[in-house]
Amino acid sequence: MLDEAFARVYTKFKLHFYRKVFERFQDREASLTTVESFCMEIIQALENPTVNEFASFVQISPPNAAYKVNSLIQKGYLRKVQSPNDRREYHLEPTQKYLDYYNISYSYLSTVMERIKARFSPEDEQKIEQMLQVIADELMPEIPLPSRSKKEE
Repeated sequence: MLDEAFARVYTKFKLHFYRKVFERFQDREASLTTVESFCMEIIQALENPTVNEFASFVQISPPNAAYKVNSLIQKGYLRKVQSPNDRREYHLEPTQKYLDYYNISYSYLSTVMERIKARFSPEDEQKIEQMLQVIADELMPEIPLPSRSKKEE
């Protein structure tokens, strides 16, 4: 039953996102292909990776990754930012145009989080948070994400 309940929640988040993406296609606002959308989601999750870090994560060649990145830069969803530590290194950073696009997914997450806070006690909310942290940090080691401390630096 737990697997079915988790799958149902995950599916609802995906379906909400897809519905919003299709609404944008009807309004002719969307200009990202499906693969580009996935690339941007990965870059966003990896928190400003280099092209090589992105390529390594998705297990594609650096030239293939560079091609995808350049397409996203031309469309205005991504920019390269020179590293202050190593002037030869550039990090990928989503633009405001992408963040506005991404918010169609993230705003629903915020809505659901507010509903959780209204529905559950602070103790239950804390327990849910602890369980999700264990799932993300310990039970899903195949998908490394930047540590929270990197984001806070």
